[in-house]
Amino acid sequence: MKFISQTLFFIFLISIGLNTANAQNSKQDKEAYQQVITKRAEKIVAQLGITDSTQYKRVTSIIANQYSIINEHHEDRDATNKKLKANLKDNKVELEKQSKAYQEKADQKLAKIHKNYIKNLEKELNTTQIEQVKDGMTYGVLPITLKGYHEMLPNLNESQKAQIKAFLTEAREHAMDAPSSEKKHAWFGKYKGKINNYLSAQGIDMKKAGQEWEQRIKEAKEKKNKG
Repeated sequence: MKFISQTLFFIFLISIGLNTANAQNSKQDKEAYQQVITKRAEKIVAQLGITDSTQYKRVTSIIANQYSIINEHHEDRDATNKKLKANLKDNKVELEKQSKAYQEKADQKLAKIHKNYIKNLEKELNTTQIEQVKDGMTYGVLPITLKGYHEMLPNLNESQKAQIKAFLTEAREHAMDAPSSEKKHAWFGKYKGKINNYLSAQGIDMKKAGQEWEQRIKEAKEKKNKG
């Protein structure tokens, strides 16, 4: 009996130790993540030309906090989706129904998070600076891609240029709320498909245009190397 009691007590101590270790690891992970997103935010803010140190810190905090909120939102979303799949694995119809309802609710919540974030930025920054923040959060894909389309298709009219930019701007708004680099780029990939379909409908042979652009780039490099 004494041996059993000692064994149970020993197991209890191990359990406490594991829980404490897990709590410490969780705290360390959160602190490490906070450092990562703060540095990420500082890198963006450094490009905004803010000279007031107090404002600099406020804007950095707003951006870092948004990264944290977005991360938490998607973690909760993934956990809920996993739970739904586990609970309704034998009822495909109900799983689809509840999943759809939850996704709509989660999307609405994310849209509200996005809207509040922009409002907070507008209190501190002008329109140009907010554009820089958006590009900073999405690796500058919008201006890079827009420049690429203009170079590939030098004969685009103003209406076509405006539509391409509108598609990329919409993609960027979604990408800002994505939880990872891969998913941010996936949003732009989706909208590039829309752009290509739009341009094809405008009578542009995108395959031919791409090949001709590659040839121009190749010739420009060869000319530069010779020079």
